[in-house]
Amino acid sequence: MKTKTLSNLAIIFFSAIALTFTSCAKEDLAAGIADPESLEQLSADENNMDVVLKDAESDITSVMSDNSGSFKSTSWRPCGASVDSLAIANDTITIRITFNGLTCNNQRSRTGKIELKTKVGTLWNQVGAAVVCKFIDFTVTRVATGKSVKLNGTKTIVNVTGGHRWQVGTLITSYVERISGSMQASFDNGTSRTWNIARQITYTGTPNQYLLSVDGFGSTGNYQNLVVWGSNRQGEEFFTQITQSVVCRQACDWDPVSGIKIHQIPSDDKSAAITFGYDSNNEPITGDNCPTRYRVDWQRNNKSGTSFLPL
Repeated sequence: MKTKTLSNLAIIFFSAIALTFTSCAKEDLAAGIADPESLEQLSADENNMDVVLKDAESDITSVMSDNSGSFKSTSWRPCGASVDSLAIANDTITIRITFNGLTCNNQRSRTGKIELKTKVGTLWNQVGAAVVCKFIDFTVTRVATGKSVKLNGTKTIVNVTGGHRWQVGTLITSYVERISGSMQASFDNGTSRTWNIARQITYTGTPNQYLLSVDGFGSTGNYQNLVVWGSNRQGEEFFTQITQSVVCRQACDWDPVSGIKIHQIPSDDKSAAITFGYDSNNEPITGDNCPTRYRVDWQRNNKSGTSFLPL
């Protein structure tokens, strides 16, 4: 009987210790031990969207730059896609890009459609020329990882300065586009995110050595210089500001070589500063070197930390 009593006491004792450690672990998680995860995911999603949408926007403006009206010229056709001019309704023409193949660099596979609507007779090199772009199950799969994302939504691209991208460094010194709208992304693990866009892109440099600078022009509430804002995969409201222009270099396959973004999730008092331009040793790049990583400095309440993530 005494042995049994001692045994029961031992079970109770060790159970109490286990419960204490479990409780502490939960409190640690609640206090922010796992804080970087949602912020890192948010920054990774944002970088992925940047790459996917930069490709698509480049294809869209290339198609718009074909003023022949046929939209079937090989020189203007996006890689792995076909282009058709559809019916004209009133003063608006609809152009459809249907994707079913690889990007020009063979890094991503794309399916789905993007429908473009613009005024009949619009020349893309005109100052203020605009095109409304509707993404219809536009699905992009990264060849290296097999991971995919499906995009739906509508945005408008405006040619602010006039001219064409390819004229920069020869006929014009810079070319500016403003992109606004709203999008939804569905990921292959069943999660999704929705966001608004207010992105300005500026091309400078010379042929084959172009630079692309990205800035945010959106505002809501107390937030300024927003490039995107909306709801992340965890259903949290987020705001992303660009506090230093994000510069992408053509010679580095358009990867960001410098610039700072700030992600904020006010409902959970979380934020992260994303600094671009780091190498595989987590050191800032120098000269003409190309980046392979970016830095994430995160904080929540009184906790903070630093991570380096691959581009």
